[in-house]
Amino acid sequence: MKIQQLKYVREIARRGMSISAAANALHASQPGVSNQVQQLEEELGLQIFERHGKRLTGLTAVGKSVIDMAERVLQDVDNIRQLAADCRSDQTGTLSIGTTHTQARYALPSAIKQFSGRYPQVHLNMVQGTPPEVAEMAATGRVDIAIATEGLAQFEQLAILPCYQWNRCVVVPPGHPLLEISKLSLEAIAEYPILTYVMGFTGRAQQDQSFIEKGLHPNVVFTATDADVIKTYVELELGIGIIANMAFDPIKDAPLQAIDASHLFRPSTTHLGIRKGSYLRGYMYAFIEYFASHLDREAVIKAIEI
Repeated sequence: MKIQQLKYVREIARRGMSISAAANALHASQPGVSNQVQQLEEELGLQIFERHGKRLTGLTAVGKSVIDMAERVLQDVDNIRQLAADCRSDQTGTLSIGTTHTQARYALPSAIKQFSGRYPQVHLNMVQGTPPEVAEMAATGRVDIAIATEGLAQFEQLAILPCYQWNRCVVVPPGHPLLEISKLSLEAIAEYPILTYVMGFTGRAQQDQSFIEKGLHPNVVFTATDADVIKTYVELELGIGIIANMAFDPIKDAPLQAIDASHLFRPSTTHLGIRKGSYLRGYMYAFIEYFASHLDREAVIKAIEI
């Protein structure tokens, strides 16, 4: 049995039983992958995959157990490599972060600046995607850390740690009638066309729940994953924007104006997701603490241990 064979069967399972997709992901040839899978099955004397002709259709009952064990073995192999790299040098390596646009643009810069100053030889790789996408990347080991407000809890392989809470503001063009109201209300907001985040991004479900509890049906005319895009179309007077407070800068975003709406919505929490059982290099703990100072090394180790 070879480590590479375990990688092949794991990737085939991840890719919906597609040998060609697994081969592409692992930069291997399709015939080579098929041959190695066949050799592994022959060596073990069991069938990992169900077949219809030459096509793989699923995992056998024992095949599911093999994949689970392969996951653990391959994670341990990765952990050994990380441990060895840490022993050779704790100042060089790579840190991969999967996150959303809002976190990358507004929440992470300060932590990344501190981290880069402390670890200038560590290569930072930031991958942006939807919350479920970045969570899946962390759960399968393709990134070291996932940072998002939603989408992490659906992956039981992830340890989830709270980082910080945030709330929302309403963005309007200059001279908008809402600027004349002494205390903003959901009822007042619901009178105007609304531009806000796509469902599944940046606390959108929690935001909608506040309107539902009031029996209101806001007219959401435009959605986007990017607060900067929302602000652009508010400036074109398509409606008013509801975005994260941190995504508005009164100087850079002028002439738009923001009205605090924290009293109208429950705060949302941004979380960090790390694959359970992972070995984190020293500089990874440092980055986490730069981003969320309450998450020290001991707290993270306790969360990710199996």
